[in-house]
Parts: sequence; C-alpha cells; structure tokens
Amino acid sequence: MRLGLICIVFYLNALAVNAADVLTSQGNVSINRIMGGLDQPWGLAFLPGGGFLVTERSGQLIHVDQGGSVTRIRGVPRVADQGQGGLLDVMVPQDFAQSRTIFLSFAKKSGRDRGTALAVGTLNDAGSKLSNVKLIFEMSSGGDGDSHFGGRIVERRDGTIFLTIGERGKRRAAQDLSRHNGSIIRINRDGSIPADNPFVDNAGARPEIWTYGHRNPQGAALDLNGNLWVDEHGAKGGDEVNLIIPGKNYGWPVIAYGRHYSGAKIGEGTHKSGMEQPRHFWDPSIAPSGLMIYSGKLWPEWRGDFFIGSLKFDYISRLDPKSGWAEENIASDETARVRDVREAPDGSIWFLSAREGAIYRITPAE
Repeated sequence: MRLGLICIVFYLNALAVNAADVLTSQGNVSINRIMGGLDQPWGLAFLPGGGFLVTERSGQLIHVDQGGSVTRIRGVPRVADQGQGGLLDVMVPQDFAQSRTIFLSFAKKSGRDRGTALAVGTLNDAGSKLSNVKLIFEMSSGGDGDSHFGGRIVERRDGTIFLTIGERGKRRAAQDLSRHNGSIIRINRDGSIPADNPFVDNAGARPEIWTYGHRNPQGAALDLNGNLWVDEHGAKGGDEVNLIIPGKNYGWPVIAYGRHYSGAKIGEGTHKSGMEQPRHFWDPSIAPSGLMIYSGKLWPEWRGDFFIGSLKFDYISRLDPKSGWAEENIASDETARVRDVREAPDGSIWFLSAREGAIYRITPAE
C-alpha cells in the first residue's frame, strides 16, 4: 500500500510530540500532526463513532479508523487527474450510521471535456470498499482546461446536497444559466431536482442551479443557523466570502474586486444592479480554500467565526462576522498551503496541508 505514512496520532489520544504552540487571540494553541505522507490531500470528513476519510487529488480515498489503522478504499470512481482536477471533496451525510452512504466530488473526463461531477456510494462496514457507486450529477459541458473545478459538497439540513462548481476558465459561461459553469447547484440525494429550486420553471436554465456568477468557489459550509456560505477565488485581488441566497447572481465576470492577472480591468467595476456584493473580500488575494464555521465548543469566543485556509500565504484566516469581519491569521510551519479546514466532533480544528501532505489538529495548549 502506497501511503508513506509518517505519523498517525488519533484525536482521542493525541500526543504532545511533534507539537507546535502558536499564540492566538484565545491564548496558545497546540498544532499536532495526525497523519503524513499524503499526496495532495484535498477533502476531509469525520465518521460517526470515530475515524475519518481523506481524499488525495490523484484519486485515492483513505479511511483511518478510530484505532489509527489506514486503509485505501476500493471502488472509487475514475477521476481526471490533471491540473487542478482529480478527486476533490468527500462528504459524510447525517444518516451515515444507518445508510453507510458517502458522497464524492471529482473531475470527470467526457470526450475532450473535463467537468465537475458528483457520485454517491456505500462504504462497507470494514471501511475498505465502496459499492453501489452511482453518478448523480455531471456538468453539462465543462471545457478542456485544467482549472476552476470548485468541488465542495455540503449537505443542507433538509438532506439536499449543494455542490460548488467553478467556471472552468470560461468566464462568460458563469452568466449563462443554460450551463453549469460558475454555479452552485442543489440536488436531491438521488440526483433528482428539488421542486423549490429557483430556476425549475425557467425553460432556458439548468434546473439544478441554485446561484450563479461564481468564479471558483473552493470553500463551503453552513453557519450555525443553517445558511450556506462560500469562499471563492478572485483573479489578482478580489477573493470573496459570500452568503448564498437562492436565485442570486454573484457577478463574475461582470463585477469583481481586483483585476485580471494581466492587470486589465475586470468587467464593469465592483457594483451592478441585480448582482450580489461579497460580505468580505481580500486584496491582495489569499487563494482561499476549505471553509469551516466554528461551533464554539472548545473556544467559546470563536463561536460563529469563519476559518478559511490560504493556499497562497500559508495560514488559516479566522474571520469574525460579528466584528466587521475582523481577521486573525493563524500561521506556523504546519499551515503550508492549507487545503481544507474542519471541526472535529470534540471541537478541535483539523486542517489539511497540501504542501506538507499532512493532516494536523489544533487544540488548546496545555
């Protein structure tokens, strides 16, 4: 088995070795390595009763059980591992203990095109194999480029599924409701369309679409009230945090904060009637990735705060929406190219470092 395992320290018995202490607004925290030797880890999900799943962009889905045993799961769909594409997110639904169902997003090849897709399968009791794998969504036409797949999966409280989709480098397509590029979709668990989606009665629109006008949303989470938020990549400046409201247009590429990489102006400016404004934006860009909204379980003062990985500047950005989106950057040698951030069942904060090929856990320092 190819894993090159460096260290596994399961969260119920975390060791103080290899720990880094970092000073934050809530005092010192400890950052412990849980697992190393991973190849471009992209998505992380916890299993009820202990254990977790982690994806590698090259196409591997890995199960670590509550005792620390590592298994590469068989039966994962074939992925288009090229550029920013590959195996992306993994989501464990609310009813996993009964259904054993998991959801995977990935880049899928279709002729000359590659697009974002979503599959569902059943994980066996041993956590070693997926069966009954079904493709429940595939982009209408992605394009042949290697970038902007989006790919975050979020389960709504009603059991429906959100999937974020980048515009695949096709800027104008993000304003075209007949295409999935640059949208967030909402579907039922079997891939069918919820009757209350905003564009189901629009003959020219894809009925899966929930919102559109996005560039590359790579972080998504529900807040404590069940509202969906995303972070998404701008170009040269203009990374955004957006509250997702069904049927709304988020502007790309008509409006944006920032400029094209060439320095040229983007679209028509920063505002236009009928297009949503971000709740927060960064300039310069931080290349935001995984997004987690914290419960406050271990750090009550951080309740409701946003934790977002920075791929560019190697830190975790903590944003406080209660204080005008005040920002604190949590940085250490371990926070190198943070791809995903998650809250564990015990309230600790876990993150994936793509550069280190590792999973880390943040806890209060002793």
